Amino acid sequence: MKSESLVIIPTYNEAHNIGRLIEELMALGEPVDVLVIDDGSPDGTAAAVKEAQSQFGERVHLIERSGKLGLGTAYVRGFQYALEKNYTYVCEMDADFSHSPNDVPKLIEEVKQGNADVVIGSRYANGISIINWPLPRLILSYSANLYARFITGLPIFDTTAGFKCIHRRVLETISVDKMRSNGYAFQIEIHFRAWRAGFKLKEVSIIFKEREEGVSKMSKGIVWEAIWRVWSLKIQSLLGKL
Repeated sequence: MKSESLVIIPTYNEAHNIGRLIEELMALGEPVDVLVIDDGSPDGTAAAVKEAQSQFGERVHLIERSGKLGLGTAYVRGFQYALEKNYTYVCEMDADFSHSPNDVPKLIEEVKQGNADVVIGSRYANGISIINWPLPRLILSYSANLYARFITGLPIFDTTAGFKCIHRRVLETISVDKMRSNGYAFQIEIHFRAWRAGFKLKEVSIIFKEREEGVSKMSKGIVWEAIWRVWSLKIQSLLGKL
């Protein structure tokens, strides 16, 4: 039976994590379906997802892409899929266990209860709740979020959070096909577009853990995109061209 909730997980070289992550999501008390969007991982990530499909059937979906096309385009494709398949609650999460599968139900429940249209698993809503990050990375992330909040006016602390649940009406309204950001900038953009469209955002504090397996996809390009993209979004909003 198809769930009304879909968890979208973009992947690149996550073969060590994805099978176990799917298993844990399938075991939740809150029934969810999973969509993995794999960017041509050479390590066999897609094969691991197909193995999970043989176990969990139509609750696990896979879109294979030809190469590294970017986080933003992966999520846009996932949102399109969610709308096409009539899911009501659409979640984002990372494949590396930095986001706990056990937090997924509480994000979905907040949206189901009507407490918000976008519920964000936040690293900064209750102080700083991050484990095993080196100090320079923590300073960079925290400063980037202060910067993004200052420029955009977003009423949330974790503007770059990649762990959230979104009601489908948000995705239908904000024209996800127009989104061009990647990396952290994509997360800022979806929060900003939803907020400017009049939707309610809410943060729920989570514990964020540094990845257990594999290699971080963080790069200087991702950081620089976020720096200039917030100005682009602000200007577009002021001109009524968002």
